[in-house]
Amino acid sequence: MENVLRPLIVVGGSVVLTVVVGYLVDILLRRADERHHETPLWGLLRRCRVPLQLVLCTAILRGSYEQTKIAKDHSAAISRTLTLVLIGSAAWLVVRIAAAIVESSYARYAAMHRDPARVRRVRTQVTLIQRVVTAIVGVVAVAAMLLTFPAMQAAGASLLASAGILGIVAGVAAQSTLGNLFAGLQIAFGDMVRLGDTVVVNGEWGTIDEITLTFLTVRTWDERRITMPVSYFTSKPFENWSRGGVEMTGTVFFHLDHSAPIALMRDRLHDILRDCAAWDGRDWGLAVTDTTPTTIQVRALVTAKDADDIWTVRVTVREQMIRWLTEHHPYALPRVTTATAEPAPNGHRPHFERFTPDVPRTGRG
Repeated sequence: MENVLRPLIVVGGSVVLTVVVGYLVDILLRRADERHHETPLWGLLRRCRVPLQLVLCTAILRGSYEQTKIAKDHSAAISRTLTLVLIGSAAWLVVRIAAAIVESSYARYAAMHRDPARVRRVRTQVTLIQRVVTAIVGVVAVAAMLLTFPAMQAAGASLLASAGILGIVAGVAAQSTLGNLFAGLQIAFGDMVRLGDTVVVNGEWGTIDEITLTFLTVRTWDERRITMPVSYFTSKPFENWSRGGVEMTGTVFFHLDHSAPIALMRDRLHDILRDCAAWDGRDWGLAVTDTTPTTIQVRALVTAKDADDIWTVRVTVREQMIRWLTEHHPYALPRVTTATAEPAPNGHRPHFERFTPDVPRTGRG
């Protein structure tokens, strides 16, 4: 009877104690979150309940397993298994806690600062820091798991002895991977490009959707995703429309007839912009920038607070101006002249002299 009750008491007690402790911790974090609304840390720490319970349960079972006297012949294997689970759950708990701290810090910073560029920069940095911490914790956890095996401990000395050669071989073999890794750190802390920035890469316009230590994703205006190595942004030129401020100036070009009413078009442009909610009111203008034998080029200049609004202002001006010209001034639209040319004034016609070459005369003398 004792052989049956002892395992049930140990295992059942471990599970019950784990559930009770996890429930109490969750209640405390919930009350702390209700009292301190300005700090999201307590609410984010509630995500750690499951890994915390797993760590507690595994640790209690690992410490009390010898008292259960179950499967004595396999005690070494069971003990090692519990150790591996404990290491993995502890790593999971550390990652969750680090993620909660990083997200809480970013949320407080974003609430205190209204500058979108600075907020995007901090968001990029904390995201990459979180990924680095996760990678480091994962590597340490895997190394700790391997060291629990006696064979791996015996091989540790030989691995350390050949670390120099292995480092050189790995550096040569993973040159591009290491280059992307350092480029990712350079982007994160060099403030070259940030999450949410509007960029033009290889002729594609889009926003930075994701940044990792090895690759970067650009979301284009038509919802496509372009994945590129981060080393591209440290070795090749690209356009960052959000660098130094998100305000933008855009242009709209019209090819019109020489008789186009420029003054009336300038007044109409101002009326269109006043009715356009995307125009920020900073600047506007309309001028003739070029001329050809058949048309003139008219440029309308507009401004907006960001790249999305400048696109809206440009298409609005282009659409409404063309409609206004078509309805009220159709003669201003470009035409192909097919009529007979107008005669010169007073019936004057140009006089052409016939060219007579100076040929020496020959004949009878």
